[in-house]
Amino acid sequence: RTASSNRWLDRQLNDPYVTEARKQGLRSRAAFKLIQLDDRFRLLRPGLKVVDLGAAPGSWTQIAVERVRPADGSGVVVAIDIQEMEPVGDAIMLRLDICDPDAPARLIEALGGPADVVMSDMAAAVTGHKSTDHLRTMALCEEAHAFACHGLSPGGTLVMKAFAGGAHGELMTAINRNFDKVRTVKPDASRPESPETYIVATGFRGAP
Repeated sequence: RTASSNRWLDRQLNDPYVTEARKQGLRSRAAFKLIQLDDRFRLLRPGLKVVDLGAAPGSWTQIAVERVRPADGSGVVVAIDIQEMEPVGDAIMLRLDICDPDAPARLIEALGGPADVVMSDMAAAVTGHKSTDHLRTMALCEEAHAFACHGLSPGGTLVMKAFAGGAHGELMTAINRNFDKVRTVKPDASRPESPETYIVATGFRGAP
């Protein structure tokens, strides 16, 4: 194995969130980021309509299903990704690219109306070139924000991963125009060395 592979393996083996995810049957440690955000901000409640953008491997979808309870018949969780995903019980799974022109309409149709919560843990595949990786991931953030502006109910919530850098300020300016309250948070489950933060925007003001 390469040195970078050894570092990754060592980090995985010594990460308590990885261990706990396995114990609980969660698909990745990322589940704990959403758990911590939801415990703090109360984003997910039974009966809500929730979209999980870039959902693979499905850990955020698992938490959404657990907390929204679509099995009870009122809440809906729709998970989309460009990759094939193993089903998550009671979630609607779509293999779909959020950048496709027909994606918003298909998502709203699957939800049965506008979303109450749009979630995104999307990040572009890493190239190793920091500026390129930042811009590619921020482009996905812009897509998530654009869908939220199209597909959220008034008063709805957007929660998404973003990377600090040049394009981050422009995105925050745009989000602040559309939501009553916008926070930038780094949950404890986010690795300290990671540049990721999470934007939690509540009180959607309606489509611009």
